[in-house]
Amino acid sequence: MGELAGEGNAEVQPAIGRPPERPDLAGRLSLTARILAVNILPLALLSGGLFYLDTYRTQLINERFKLARIEAQITAEALAGATRERQEALLVQIGREQGMRMRLFDAEGALTADSFALAEPAFELNDITDDNWEQQFARWLDRTVDTIVSAEAVTDYVEPEAQTADAWPELVQAREDGLSQIRLYDWVDGTPVITAAAPVGLQGATLLTVRNPVDITESVRSARSALMIAVLVILGASALLSLYLARTIVSPLQLLASAAQKVRQGRERDVEVPRLPERSDEIGQLARSVSDMTLALRQRIDAVDSFAADVAHEIKNPLASLRSAVESLPKVTDADTRRELEQIVTHDVRRIDRLVTEISDASRIDAEMSRATRERIDFAQLVRAIIGSREFRAENDDHRIELDTRGFAANVEGVGARLERVVENLLDNAVSFSPPDAPIEVAIDNDGNCVTLTVCDSGPGIPEESREKVFQRFHSVRPDEEAFGNHSGLGLAIARTIAEAHDGSLCAEARPDGKPGACLRLRLPAAT
Repeated sequence: MGELAGEGNAEVQPAIGRPPERPDLAGRLSLTARILAVNILPLALLSGGLFYLDTYRTQLINERFKLARIEAQITAEALAGATRERQEALLVQIGREQGMRMRLFDAEGALTADSFALAEPAFELNDITDDNWEQQFARWLDRTVDTIVSAEAVTDYVEPEAQTADAWPELVQAREDGLSQIRLYDWVDGTPVITAAAPVGLQGATLLTVRNPVDITESVRSARSALMIAVLVILGASALLSLYLARTIVSPLQLLASAAQKVRQGRERDVEVPRLPERSDEIGQLARSVSDMTLALRQRIDAVDSFAADVAHEIKNPLASLRSAVESLPKVTDADTRRELEQIVTHDVRRIDRLVTEISDASRIDAEMSRATRERIDFAQLVRAIIGSREFRAENDDHRIELDTRGFAANVEGVGARLERVVENLLDNAVSFSPPDAPIEVAIDNDGNCVTLTVCDSGPGIPEESREKVFQRFHSVRPDEEAFGNHSGLGLAIARTIAEAHDGSLCAEARPDGKPGACLRLRLPAAT
């Protein structure tokens, strides 16, 4: 490990006699700043122009709304009290001059006059079946822009089959409220259709006007075409700037990818990941992070090798005892001696099984914790349930467990099954070292930031110089009266691994009251 650390330090040392290179402008600017500078301008212009056009169209439609309301009200007043012939003449004249279709309904909702039936229609709704590709593209662009700006959906205009007032919602509303009503519809070619309904006189008659202001759509589409040309120019400039940006990113990323490929091929000992000390942007941070990750990977591999050696050593002892007993059994004729050898075989098999189980559990904790889904847990309730379960199963060896909870509600975010394993291991440890009939004191406290579990026994305690060793794998100093091989020496190591995976800690301390014994203190972040 010292040799590896020396290599890591050498990578960041500048060459002797050479001053450190001064980073150029591209190296000093952060990658985020460069991306924003290249891309925000065209996007801002594009979105701003789209919002402007949508607002522009809304303003034009609002103006036509006001005009339609005024026209409907004035026409309704002119029609009130006029003779049938005069009403029909007014409908034809106003409809022709204003480019509208005007219909008059009586109090029962029946159609009494229609300007399109009385004279030549003032306008015709466009039949899209004859549209050319430019008009089809314009409609597609309209729909795309409406989607981008989240424009409100508009009801399609459909001429009702029944020519009665009840077929028009705006006429129904006008008759009920006695006030003029305005509605916006959408024709199949994307142009707006504005209807206005107004009561005529006091006898229940109503007027409906229909207008198709195609000039609004033509004006917006013309402005949009000019905007599209500007956007294309801006996007072209953005593409050229992006090529420059790519040059500052691709080359160092290729170096890092090559180093990562060598690590993947198992040549990590020979890999020198470029740290790019001359770059202070995100690429430089990435290079140094990959370099540090490679060093951590080497350390992890060394730790795995060390763990494998420890596993082989721990299993070798019971295997040697088991082999000796098995080899001796055929040679022994004395019944008592054979019974003792059989007990040794059974004990060693159970010890190996316990070791394999604990080792397997310890080796997969990290992987399981990275995939597990965390949930909100009432830690005090969890500890209380574990204590009750242990008492029911008589796992406390007649020790009384005293639970004390203080502070706020002890809620944490974590994996319930793993936190339960930590509590079980701490209680197992306390039960092992406490004298017969001595109580085990368990306390839970929450100061608002940290939930603390303290498990104190009345045993011999842990010397200060050994308080970290007890968390090492396979470190096991058991009481003299306990049968050999009943513990693997992994319990506290597993508990600390789970605690740290929950962003917490586990440590050994002396009892705060000065009495003989040890205290194991678990700290976990309180749930917000």
